[in-house]
Amino acid sequence: MAPVHTAFRPHRVVVLALDGLLPFELGIPHRIFGRPKDPASGRHLYEVVTCSVRPPGPVETDADFAIHVPNGPEALATADTVIVPASYELGPVFEKGVLTPELTAAFAHIRPGTRIASICTGVYVLAAAGLLDGRPATTHWADAERFQRLFPRIEVDADVLFIDDGDLLTSAGVAAGIDLCLHMVRRDHGTAVANDVARRTVVPPHRDGGQAQYIHRPVPDPQLATTTAARTWALGRLHEPIQLRDMAEQEAMSVRTFTRRFREEVGVSPGQWLTQQRVERARHLLESTDLSMDQVATDAGFGTAQSMRQHLQTALGVTPTAYRRTFRTGATAPTTATAVTGSERRSGALTTLS
Repeated sequence: MAPVHTAFRPHRVVVLALDGLLPFELGIPHRIFGRPKDPASGRHLYEVVTCSVRPPGPVETDADFAIHVPNGPEALATADTVIVPASYELGPVFEKGVLTPELTAAFAHIRPGTRIASICTGVYVLAAAGLLDGRPATTHWADAERFQRLFPRIEVDADVLFIDDGDLLTSAGVAAGIDLCLHMVRRDHGTAVANDVARRTVVPPHRDGGQAQYIHRPVPDPQLATTTAARTWALGRLHEPIQLRDMAEQEAMSVRTFTRRFREEVGVSPGQWLTQQRVERARHLLESTDLSMDQVATDAGFGTAQSMRQHLQTALGVTPTAYRRTFRTGATAPTTATAVTGSERRSGALTTLS
């Protein structure tokens, strides 16, 4: 009997375009999800479509032009993932925390279990729909206080780039939407695919969700020395023990000056940054090699498999074995993955260098 071949269907991402939207944010999902391809077949892994809350037609933007949206709200019923970018004209959603009749009718099309994400103030729509009650969420730092007052049942974290809470994901403003979309690609298909998209888009391949949105310090004087050389030096020796003083010496700085300058430029401490890079190295090795757990831990600079396990559990919510099983087989990441908020990530990160 001939084998039965299941037809390939790309993951469908439906972007909800609302009046007053920011054109840049509307383009983020198309740019990020429109790139990934299956390495073996070359087929696109995602299909991205745009819809509005009305029948096909023009949608106003915050710029001096409108866009034509080809799909009505019925497209939401076909989504595997729904993304709601920011809008400046949400009316009752902003003022009273309630959905408009159009939005209520549109959200009724979304199937149970659909992954839903927001960029910047698009989180107001998710909150007004009652999806975020009792759950963690973030938005642009300038809007966080007002958002918390309007939706007191939501656990608002204004200090992070994005929050992955399983089937609901929220991000801070504009560029954090890129981080969130890359994170979803990484969650779905692994680091190699996400990094390829990042390279083609010319953006950093990974900024951890727990990284601070902004820094309460002046921008460093461009004439002052930076910490770029030290970071480059460290990336070439992740497998070795690295002391804080070793990195400071690369820039001919005192440890104190180097640590302050590093935080100003990167937004996290040298120890937290180094841990992030070692986690990324471990992910790459788990996905792309058959090295033993001990060898992966050594090459990534964690020293022991137990240390690596603890750091991956903190950063990703899964063990190294589970991570390799997921991405070495090409399976989709579990939808029941543990939600990790920014504060949890920061509390679990190293604060000193090994």
